[in-house]
Amino acid sequence: MVWPFKSRFRKQIARIEITGAIAGATRKRVLEALKTIEERKFPALLLRIDSPGGTVGDSQEIYSALKRLREKIKIVASFGNISASGGVYIGMGAEHIMANPGTITGSIGVILRGNNLERLLDKVGVSFKVIKSGPYKDILAFDRELTEPEQEILQELIDTSYQQFVQTVAEGRSLAVEKVKSFADGRIFTGQQALDLGIVDRLGTEEEARRWTAELVGLDPEKTPCYTLEERKPLLSRVLPGNRKGYSRLSASMDWLEFEMSTSGLPLWLYRP
Repeated sequence: MVWPFKSRFRKQIARIEITGAIAGATRKRVLEALKTIEERKFPALLLRIDSPGGTVGDSQEIYSALKRLREKIKIVASFGNISASGGVYIGMGAEHIMANPGTITGSIGVILRGNNLERLLDKVGVSFKVIKSGPYKDILAFDRELTEPEQEILQELIDTSYQQFVQTVAEGRSLAVEKVKSFADGRIFTGQQALDLGIVDRLGTEEEARRWTAELVGLDPEKTPCYTLEERKPLLSRVLPGNRKGYSRLSASMDWLEFEMSTSGLPLWLYRP
């Protein structure tokens, strides 16, 4: 028996929006939304991505969940202003991809940054005593330079993560690994260039992506609505009077600062100009 409230979802397209840097909160929200989409038996998903990428593990988990869901429903990704690095990786979980001609995408690669404050600490007379079980236990410590063996260890880690990225793009877009490596050197490119490289299937707006999604599942592109599974807004943003734009900018800045601090020393699939 199909309950009426579920049957109505079969005539709609689900929509999820991924914006900003990808981290744990994004992963949790998107995985919950994908579970809801499967339970309500939507026939298709429009995945709107406007992100510079983010953490490797969180991007991989979202991609894996999309790939599993793709076995049951159609998934179309729509790249917005920017869909780079981890944003591209997540997009590989979609069966079809559409981008604007001017979308900034690419940046296929891995980056890891640490902060070396050794000279500053020397100037203010601060030093640390470290007791550790092995020579690499405090790798990327902010109070000293990396040693050559540490650089080699981290480079091997980065290279492994990079190979995973390249392999996923090659499989997702039916491209040879060597072909992907020819442009997967961290460079960014436009949606038009991405089309020429085989990263996306078509050029167009999100509205055109919605129409395409409807057509793929036999729904009327003129009448089929999107059901957006939105992120619940923070309480402050829902009750704060006055300048909502000002609050949004402040919130975005705080979110980015938190992301920068929490990911220091982690390998990232992230476009960082």
